[in-house]
Amino acid sequence: MRIDILTIFPEMFEGPFSHSIIKRAKEKGLAEIHLYDIRDYAENKHRKVDDYAYGHGAGMVMMIQPIADCIEKLKSERNYDEVIFMTPDGELFEQKIANRLSTLENIILLCGHYKGIDERIRENFITMELSIGDYVLSGGELAAAVISDSIIRLIPGVLGDETSALTDSFQDGLLSPPAYTRPSEYRGWKVPDILLSGNEKEINKWNTHQAIERTRNRRKGMLDEGS
Repeated sequence: MRIDILTIFPEMFEGPFSHSIIKRAKEKGLAEIHLYDIRDYAENKHRKVDDYAYGHGAGMVMMIQPIADCIEKLKSERNYDEVIFMTPDGELFEQKIANRLSTLENIILLCGHYKGIDERIRENFITMELSIGDYVLSGGELAAAVISDSIIRLIPGVLGDETSALTDSFQDGLLSPPAYTRPSEYRGWKVPDILLSGNEKEINKWNTHQAIERTRNRRKGMLDEGS
């Protein structure tokens, strides 16, 4: 299988992917891992990939253009079974998901950073969102390494014993609302008008509502625990 990883820190994978099971799988030709630096796709001389968030709070958001261009270039070269985003509010990664992913041919793993990625990437490119736990890391690189390891070890021929893999054993109580950054319109995909209004009171109300709805839809147990 082939795993393409999109990141702004490709050097973080040098250690995990140069040893043990993953190294063996690569040497056997059973798995390919390719790293793509999102900064290489930025349309500015400083290779900038983040900008201030529209509407809510401090922190930077990864911009839509470099990520969109990178994904589209890869998709023009081959078909992908899944385009996966590493995010704390994604589906909790577990063995049954690893089992399914290990049977696929080509997947993309997108590593977020800062306060996340522009929501329009999630809406228009991402086919699956995964979390390795209800906690926050500095970026998606470690999660991508964990998931890659979990998937690759299941590929037939990677482990010495073909059967061994089959016997292996939030601050305010809400998930974050959708994040957007410049441009306010991209290919007809628009940032919600309320976030451009400058009305802080209404923006806060919108963010709270979105956070509650996202938590209810994705982690209902968090709301039950707080009640």
